[in-house]
Amino acid sequence: MNKKVSMMITILIVAVIAAFGFTKLKGNNSNDAENKAGGELKITHELGETTLNKNPKKVVVFDYGILDSLDKMGIEPVALPKSNIPKDLQKYKDDKYTDVGTLQEPNFEKINELKPDLIIISARQAKLYEEFKKIAPTVYLAINNENYIDSFNSNMKTLGEIFGKEEFVEKELKNIDDSIKALNEKVKANGEDGLVIMVNEGALSAYGAESRFGVIHKGFGFTPTDKDIKSSTHGQNVSFEYVAEKNPDYLFVIDRGAAIGGDSTAKQVLDNDLIKTTSAYKNNKIVYLDSEIWYVATGGFNTTMKMINEVEASVK
Repeated sequence: MNKKVSMMITILIVAVIAAFGFTKLKGNNSNDAENKAGGELKITHELGETTLNKNPKKVVVFDYGILDSLDKMGIEPVALPKSNIPKDLQKYKDDKYTDVGTLQEPNFEKINELKPDLIIISARQAKLYEEFKKIAPTVYLAINNENYIDSFNSNMKTLGEIFGKEEFVEKELKNIDDSIKALNEKVKANGEDGLVIMVNEGALSAYGAESRFGVIHKGFGFTPTDKDIKSSTHGQNVSFEYVAEKNPDYLFVIDRGAAIGGDSTAKQVLDNDLIKTTSAYKNNKIVYLDSEIWYVATGGFNTTMKMINEVEASVK
């Protein structure tokens, strides 16, 4: 009788151990499947394909437009270049965020010390992509000058995928798309043209539809005053006589000095008799844009909406 009881107890113990082992194995397999399905992403971008883990914690960002969007999404980077941070993002000057150089000259030693999970770069750092990717997975998210809206939408959806914020991104993009459509209707109803210029220490440069500021034409609906402006990062050098001759209905002005933390000089430079002959001046349609946003922080959720609102407020 005792032998039978002992044998039954032994069988029961073996069964319990086997069941526990099976449950643990099943749990491990489930976790592995979950990690495999949601833990790793492959992001294709203009400079290549990057494999990274979803929801990275230690993020280094080298674009203020992207920083603006991350801030809107409630995601804080661990590091960024702190020179010329836009006024609306001043909180990132705090010492808890590591300063990693400038937009043009990254401090690779500091970045390496941080051991980031992800680095996000844009056009100003494109030539350094290979150096960045040696340190951590690096994703290139830049605005395409020829099509601001599509590239902006694509960049934001990529951020949504990386950080699991797809629904949030879709909602924000719809708000922006609706605002752009309303602005287009308003602009086209007026039927007026526009010219974008930058003032830099007394010198003028003009930007066309294919330029870094081309969204005013290809996105917001203004007919280019001059359709033959040469596409260039720094614009086409022009004179006051040029502006007077082209005689734009709207003159959109970016002040480079103000954009990079220097003195604002655009209004003084444009206060001359030639500019005063233009329709833009006579009809009070010279628009001094928020240069900080337009020059260093395009491509973010908040900054894009501010660009739309700023231009819409000028349409009379």
